[in-house]
Amino acid sequence: MSVLPRGLKSVLTKAPTDVVILSALRTPITRSYKGGLKDAYPEELLSTVLKATLDANPNLDPKLIEDVAVGVVLNELGGSKAARMALNHTPGFDTNATSLYTANRACASSLQAITLVASQIKTDMISVGIGAGMESMTRNYGTRAIPVDVWPELKESEVKEARDCVMSMGITSENVAERYGVSREDQDALAVESHARAARATREGWFDKEIVPVHTRFQEVDKQGNKIGEEQKVTVTKDDGIREGVTLEKLAKLKPAFKPDGKSTAGNSSQVSDGAAATLLMRRSTATELGLTGQIMGKFVASAVAGCKPDEMGIGPAIAIPKLLNQLGLKSEDVDRWEINEAFASQALYCVRELGLEKELAAGKVNPDGGAIALGHPLGATGARMVSTLMHGLQRTGGEVGVVSMCIGTGMGMAGVFVRE
Repeated sequence: MSVLPRGLKSVLTKAPTDVVILSALRTPITRSYKGGLKDAYPEELLSTVLKATLDANPNLDPKLIEDVAVGVVLNELGGSKAARMALNHTPGFDTNATSLYTANRACASSLQAITLVASQIKTDMISVGIGAGMESMTRNYGTRAIPVDVWPELKESEVKEARDCVMSMGITSENVAERYGVSREDQDALAVESHARAARATREGWFDKEIVPVHTRFQEVDKQGNKIGEEQKVTVTKDDGIREGVTLEKLAKLKPAFKPDGKSTAGNSSQVSDGAAATLLMRRSTATELGLTGQIMGKFVASAVAGCKPDEMGIGPAIAIPKLLNQLGLKSEDVDRWEINEAFASQALYCVRELGLEKELAAGKVNPDGGAIALGHPLGATGARMVSTLMHGLQRTGGEVGVVSMCIGTGMGMAGVFVRE
């Protein structure tokens, strides 16, 4: 295992070998089944954000983009064929030379895609690439992300951790709340704050630079799924899961979603969502040669993955973040902005407390523009969405070092460190 340079100075130092970010964009994140993108296809969303990436970098010859990695969780055939079709369909790409593959690390899939492309650049396999993610949970969430045709011996395995890999994510949330003393009231309070912050960010236009509009179709239906009126052509420009004005009193009335005496509800859990995101990466020396240094937003530094018990998978960030910071010789105080995915309020709060970030959460350094409870959690796209929000947020507020992290179904956590230019 190679030894990484240690300390804040090393992380901030610029080098020709840095993996730099030229753009980090996303579609709106909308509610599955009801939201503005419910009738869009995931590969349609991918094509939209890939085209927006080219448009945001007009001085880059698209033929120089050598490889594209796409995080995807639920799509048929791992999304590989549909994603490559979307790439080839998008005007500007070299349909023969630019290659593509997909990556599935559940909720961290597009952070994994960004990491893989960064690794390809670091090892001189490529010079320019895109790390992206796509997901339509409207179209592909039919099995609730649990395999229906699995080796029977696994279902009866003597190894609890094997059986627990298909445990409902809601039950893992309840386990975290019960084992680590995260109250219903505290979970609801985090949800209220998440919506309030996301609503403020939307009102102030803070998401405008990271969101690209999606021109698609929308068919209104009744509760039975019957069509109402004609299909409409629509342009979706904003996240639509944010509930401005939600209160503790309103959330307190919601029933537990996963077990009768539970603490996780539809109000303090992440939303089932649709969306896509893409991050353009290249070697700093390449950006210099191409005259694109003025386009650099920041750089990818490193990422790390850590395992944990499958039946409390939500604690993953509390393990992955210290692992990564230790590898880099960083301290929590060195981090200006944290994006910790709110799969459930229970696990997000546990991680904040375990990491000693309660003051940072209160001060608006953790999920300052809201998290997945308000914005949604389109599985394959979440990591790249968070990177987009992080990089634009750092540019807006002036911070330098940012961390993205999420828990991962089956018992893992992943974290990435990024630096603003």
